Amino acid sequence: MAVIRPFRALRPIPALVDKVAALPYDVMSSAEAREMVRDNPYSFLHVDKAEIDLDESIDLYDERVYAKAKSNLDKMVAEGVFIQDQAACLYIYRQKRGQHIQTGLVACLSIDDYLNDVIKKHELTRADKEQDRIRHVDICDAQTGPIFITYRSQEQIDSIIEGWIARHQALYDFVSKDGIGHTVWIIDQDEVINSLQGLFSHIDSLYIADGHHRSASAVQVGLQRRADNPDHTGQEEYNYFLAVLFPDHDPCIMGYNRLVRDLNDHTPDDFIKLLKKDFEVQPYSGEGPCQPQAPKTFGMYLEGKWYVLKARPGSYDADDPVARLDVSILQNNLLGPILGITNPRTDKRIDFVGGVRGLRELENRVDQDMTIAFAMYPTTIADLMAISDAGKIMPPKSTWFEPKLRSGIFIHKLT
Repeated sequence: MAVIRPFRALRPIPALVDKVAALPYDVMSSAEAREMVRDNPYSFLHVDKAEIDLDESIDLYDERVYAKAKSNLDKMVAEGVFIQDQAACLYIYRQKRGQHIQTGLVACLSIDDYLNDVIKKHELTRADKEQDRIRHVDICDAQTGPIFITYRSQEQIDSIIEGWIARHQALYDFVSKDGIGHTVWIIDQDEVINSLQGLFSHIDSLYIADGHHRSASAVQVGLQRRADNPDHTGQEEYNYFLAVLFPDHDPCIMGYNRLVRDLNDHTPDDFIKLLKKDFEVQPYSGEGPCQPQAPKTFGMYLEGKWYVLKARPGSYDADDPVARLDVSILQNNLLGPILGITNPRTDKRIDFVGGVRGLRELENRVDQDMTIAFAMYPTTIADLMAISDAGKIMPPKSTWFEPKLRSGIFIHKLT
């Protein structure tokens, strides 16, 4: 039974929202972030990646980085860049990328639902990245980046949200530099808020689509504050964390493609012969790069040519929700046994490129510094839910969600 809670968002004034809103902190390097904020003092990257305002020699996890994040946020609030709603509200956040539209409900979720597995996970977290966000959230006294959540769609929830959009003027409506449209509405009527809370209370499971480190960190901060507060009631803001909830028919997952630096001492001819044990291999005869059109099918770029690989029946466990994933099939039957990449999390010979970069990027990388590329068919939301329901973990780099939620449009203060 999922709990959603309205909150008093700290948010940009409408005149500056397009300058404040920023991509998530973990999709660019510090150097890229420094370039992105050039001539933009309002970018939320000054809070989410505050090392960009310090000397480049300072370690990313230095305490001065978190102190700078807090001072930058406090300064933006003091200067009137951000305002806080007087009453607790829910919000609607719609994104448009080309013809794709996704519409989510912005709310706070319960850390108890996270602990009790109402909110389901499919990814392992790294201790250093988790600790980084714990320090960031704790020192800023705020959750600054929303968690991307999905759930099995409910017609009544869809109807309430679409009805509200039809009857109310948008709070924000802007297009970011990458061409993504962002539109926000505020739900400030208690009757509608109560109706949505009632409907979500009948939903058994919510699923983290993107943001496992942010959610784990928010939970850890909440638990520590519970322990430190002798007057804890359970209603304090630190018991809840910021999320955007999308019905499962809305999110777009793109392929998360693979590049490998060498053939592990195999010649190209020998390598292709080895593939044929578990894959059907055919030269690609279509125009342009080979974009897989079905599950269990892969595009492979080697020596300036594209090939189509199809996993042979019986080469994977079709009843196991993890083993039957395309990323697992490629790892278990090719990357590991043939190319010697046994741990893709740490092996420096493999790189990953989100589908948003396009397949020409794979060709360019192979022509420059890599040897072989694999174009992946996207993992589905149904796959994600099945793995989460089974309590299993997806392989690394299984999903690339697009468009990315912007940070800085909604901030959840913990006190």
